Amino acid sequence: MQSILEIAPPKADARIAYDRGVSQFGDLRMPRGKGPFPSVIYLHGGYWRAAYDLTHAGHICAALTKAGYATWNLEYRRIGESGGGWPGTMDDVLKGAQFVGRLATKYNLDLQQVVTAGHSAGGQLALWLAAQAAAPPMRGVTSLAGVCDLRRAWELKLSDTVVKQLLGGTPRQVPKRYALASPIELLPMKTPQRLLHGTADGVVPFEMSERFARASKNAKLIKLEGVGHFELIDPRAKEWPAVLKSVTQW
Repeated sequence: MQSILEIAPPKADARIAYDRGVSQFGDLRMPRGKGPFPSVIYLHGGYWRAAYDLTHAGHICAALTKAGYATWNLEYRRIGESGGGWPGTMDDVLKGAQFVGRLATKYNLDLQQVVTAGHSAGGQLALWLAAQAAAPPMRGVTSLAGVCDLRRAWELKLSDTVVKQLLGGTPRQVPKRYALASPIELLPMKTPQRLLHGTADGVVPFEMSERFARASKNAKLIKLEGVGHFELIDPRAKEWPAVLKSVTQW
């Protein structure tokens, strides 16, 4: 089966800027009907690097939209772009999520039925967003093979020590940034969490979600035996029903 990363996704209904920067926009996909529609704020992965954009996330967003959910697939400044990394990446995620309030009137979104989800590095961003007091109210947050612990990611030297690039230093050099950006250090969170992770994930180790779930008071870990990293964002995969349920059914 051809990799989901190599297939062009269905076109979004609208590409909308939430700020003036080149990477400060989102792709909106709308389900059929009059609404009001529940919504998913989605954050793509790619280890926060500019080499990876929101395009591949169009597949999972299109599938969620087909299931009846408006999807707001957020782009954000990334490592290698001006303003990317700390704190610009997180600033963009928060600003883009807040923009849902402006979209709600025109597109008839139900602001009482907003959830957020993210894959890989996007899982870190989704969990981080759910912990922010200034974020829009959300019913739940789903991390798909997320990088839930940035200090541990540094220790494991994931993706050639990319966390050092994201935060501008090691945990010893910039400890406050790790404390403010790492989801596991933002516990407890009021927003309930779900974490899906494959035990055969060679990109983000399963232990990331396992450690987070142990530390959280209101997280559910869904362990996917023998599953790798990219099945979680492939609507053709046998894991898709579990992903759909974890993102939407709160």
